[in-house]
Amino acid sequence: MLDAPVALRHGRDLVSPALFERLAAFCADEYGLERVVADGVMDQAIAFVYIIGSQKAHDLAPSERVDPGWHTFMLHTQDYANWCQEQFGFFVHHAPNSKIRTRPLMVSTTGRIKAAGFDVDERLWGAAADCNQPACCADGPCC
Repeated sequence: MLDAPVALRHGRDLVSPALFERLAAFCADEYGLERVVADGVMDQAIAFVYIIGSQKAHDLAPSERVDPGWHTFMLHTQDYANWCQEQFGFFVHHAPNSKIRTRPLMVSTTGRIKAAGFDVDERLWGAAADCNQPACCADGPCC
């Protein structure tokens, strides 16, 4: 007998649909992304911030493709501050560490997100197992 598949969590489900819509629309406009890409970026960014806050995982970093989603959320300061307070009881600060975006760190980061039950879009993290050109895997080594 097969077990029923476990439903994966999504970052977008951690905020109201109206807030997600505002964030994704802003992200698309601000960073010149297609809306479907901005939706994915926001979903991954919210899940990422949730891991940082819930696990106090300040050793992690967002990928270059996901970081604009975190910036977008933080620019909506009241929403972001309220969400952080509701979720964790404290404000999750963004400490820039883009110089340490290595493939092993992205693999570690996505591993922690997956372990918490979230769906991970490897293309946005540069953490895909294989990177075959001309397809690009975000900020991985072949891009």
